[in-house]
Parts: sequence; C-alpha cells; structure tokens
Amino acid sequence: MKHQTLDQLHAVAEVNIQPVMSRTQRLMRWAELLEREPSRLLTALAGTEYRAPAERDVMRGDGSPIAVAFTDPILHDEGLKDDSYGEAKRFFELTDHQLHEIVCYCHVGEVMQSSRAALSVRAAIG
Repeated sequence: MKHQTLDQLHAVAEVNIQPVMSRTQRLMRWAELLEREPSRLLTALAGTEYRAPAERDVMRGDGSPIAVAFTDPILHDEGLKDDSYGEAKRFFELTDHQLHEIVCYCHVGEVMQSSRAALSVRAAIG
C-alpha cells in the first residue's frame, strides 16, 4: 500500500471528506462565533415569514448572523456552502420557525447585537 498526502490524492481523485460535527456541535460553534464580539451589530433579514419558500431560501444579508457562520473555516469545511437562509436551514438542521427567531427583523429591527443572535442560536439547540 502506497501512502499519499491529501493533496496528492486530490490530484488523481475527487476526495470527499465527510463532516464530523453533529447538529448540536455546529450550532454551538455558530453561537460561540457570535459571542466572540457580543456587541457587534448584525443585519437582520426582512420578512422571512412572508416570503415564498423559494424566495426565502435565497435570502441573505451582508453582516447577518448567517454571514458570521459562513466566514468560519471550520463550518465551511463541515459543508456550509454559502450564507443564504436556505443553506443555513439545511446545514444547521433548523426549522423555518427556529431560523426566523435567529435572523428575522420582526424581533429586533434592522440590526441586532451578536449576543442576541447567539442566545437565539443556543435556544434552537433545544
């Protein structure tokens, strides 16, 4: 058997590394990222509950709580593909109600403190 580095394998094959974090671990990581700068102002998404599912799934916002998660290399390596509502719902295994509580403006206005978003993420852990 010949041993090769991951980079060497990438040159000759498609290598798929399976995520290792559980749903709870992914949500805890997201909450911890948000808690690093508790006073940071984040943008909320407007009217998630009023959008058609296809429209809601592509919603995103620069500086949103989801964008904070997407900038993390660990969550990215685990499979977080972008900073859209639909991707966050899929990746973090959240219901629309749970994600609405985390990102929607109807609870916080146009901006929220990162610490508030972290509390909502932790509440979604259940």
